[in-house]
Amino acid sequence: MPRIITQTLFLLLFFFLFLQTESKGTDKLGYPVELFLEMDPLVALSTFLSGRSWPEHIGLCLLVIAITAVLGRVFCGWVCPLGTLHNMMGAIKKWKGPQRVRNWFHAKYLLLIFLLSGSLVGIQLTGVFDPISLLIRHLTIGVYPAFNYSANGTMDFVYRTDVGLLTSASDWIYDVLKKTVLAFQQPYFAQGALLSLLFLVILLLNLSERRFWCRYLCPLGALLGFLGRLAPFKRKTSKDCNSCGLCDQKCQGGIKTEAWKASECLYCMSCGDECPKKAVAFGFYVKPAEESVEIGRRNVLLAGGAGLASVAVSRATPLFNPTRPNPNLIRPPGALPEPEFLARCVKCGACMKVCTTNALQPTFLEAGLEGLWSPVVVPRVGYCEFNCTLCGQVCPTGAIQLLTPAQKREWRIGTAMFDLNRCLPHAHNTPCIVCEEVCPTPKKSIWFKEVLVQDRNGQELLVQQPRVDLKNCTGCGICVTKCPLVDAPGVRITSIGETRSKKNQILLSNNYY
Repeated sequence: MPRIITQTLFLLLFFFLFLQTESKGTDKLGYPVELFLEMDPLVALSTFLSGRSWPEHIGLCLLVIAITAVLGRVFCGWVCPLGTLHNMMGAIKKWKGPQRVRNWFHAKYLLLIFLLSGSLVGIQLTGVFDPISLLIRHLTIGVYPAFNYSANGTMDFVYRTDVGLLTSASDWIYDVLKKTVLAFQQPYFAQGALLSLLFLVILLLNLSERRFWCRYLCPLGALLGFLGRLAPFKRKTSKDCNSCGLCDQKCQGGIKTEAWKASECLYCMSCGDECPKKAVAFGFYVKPAEESVEIGRRNVLLAGGAGLASVAVSRATPLFNPTRPNPNLIRPPGALPEPEFLARCVKCGACMKVCTTNALQPTFLEAGLEGLWSPVVVPRVGYCEFNCTLCGQVCPTGAIQLLTPAQKREWRIGTAMFDLNRCLPHAHNTPCIVCEEVCPTPKKSIWFKEVLVQDRNGQELLVQQPRVDLKNCTGCGICVTKCPLVDAPGVRITSIGETRSKKNQILLSNNYY
C-alpha cells in the first residue's frame, strides 16, 4: 500500500507539472515538467558525453544516484511515472499461474551501451528511449492533442443538442475542464497519430508480460540497475521459505526466488506482501547480491561498436553537408549550432508543449536519424511569437539557450522571401498589405515599393509591392501564417540568415571566401 500511494502521488505530480507546462498569458513558466527530466541520470550522463557539459540543474539527478546506490532501483518501482502507467496497464489482465519471463534482461543493458557509446561521438539518441523523455514527448505530440480534440468535440456536440439542463451542465463542465486539463487552444502536431500508436504499443506490451518495457528495454532502468547492483538494501529469504512460488507470480521485475538480482529488482516489495510465511524481507545486509545479469563480452563490444559506428551511418548524408544547409530546418530561437543542438536535444517535446502558437513541430527525417522528433518551426502551422522565450525556459539540456526578451527580439531563425508568382501585389496586381501589418519588428522588416502597373485592359494602377529588409527580418514566420493565400502563401521562410550559423548567411561578408 505505501508503494501504491507513493506511485500515485508522483504520477499526479507529473501530470500536474505536464499540464502546467504551457503559457499562462505571460512569458514565465511556474512549474515546468522538466523537474522530472532533472531527476534523470541517463539524460544528464548522455548530455555530458555528447555535449561535453553537464546540464545546469543537476542536484536532483545526483540525489537519485545517491538513493539508488543505497536503496537500489527504488526510482523505477516508486517514482517513475511511466513505470506506474505500466503497473496500471498490467493490472488490467488477470494473471493466473506462474508468470511468463523471457529472460531478456540483458537487452536493456546492450541498448544502454549502444546509446552511451553513440553519445561519446556526438550522436544523441538517448532521448528516444529514455522513459521520462518518451512519456513527455508521446503525451505532448500524440495523446494530449487527441484528448483535447475529443473533449472539445464532445462538449460541442452536447451543446448543439440544445437541451436546457444538458446544455447548462456542459457549459459548467467545459469551464472546469478549460481551467484544469484542457489546453488554452487545440494543439496540432505532425506524427501525432504515429506517436500515439507507438505509446499504445508500449503500454500493451504489459499484457504480454508485466512491466515488459522496464524489464527488457528501459535504458534508464539499466543504468539504475548498474548503479544499484551493490546497494546494501537487499532482499533476504529466511529458512521458513518453502518455495511455494507466490512471490514469483507477483514479482514486477520477473525475478525467480532462487536467482534474485539486485540490478533487476524494482523494490516493489510485492514478494514480502504475498509470502504466507513472511519468509521474505528487505533490509540492510552486508552480503553481496546473489547474481548479476550475464551480458557477455562479445555482446558488449558489438553494442559499443554499433554505437560508435552510428555517427557514420547517421551523418553520411547530404543533410549534414555544412555548405548546403537545409532551408526548411528552422530551429527555435536560442538553438545552438546544428551539431551542438543535436548533441544536446533529447527530443522530450517540452518546447513544443509550451509553444504558444503551435509553431514548433517534431521533425521526422528532415534532420537525419539523430534529429528524429527534434523541434522545428513550421510557419504554415504557426509563427514564433516575438516576445516569447518559453522554449528556452523549459529545455532541460541547454540545446535551446534561455534568451532574455531583448536577446530574443534580436535573434534570427531565418529570413522571409516573397514568391513573385504567388504574392498578390507582385503576381496579380492586387492590393494586399497583410504581411506588413502583422510584422512585429519595431522597424518593419517588410516595406513597400510603389509600382505603376497595367491591368489586362491597359489601365494603369499604383500597387504597393512588398519587399523584405534582409538586415531586419528575424524569420518569425508570422507573414507566412497570416498570408491570405491559405493553400500556399506568397511568402516563405527559409533558415538562411539564422543567428546560430556563421555559414548559413545571405549577406556576404568580406572574408566569405
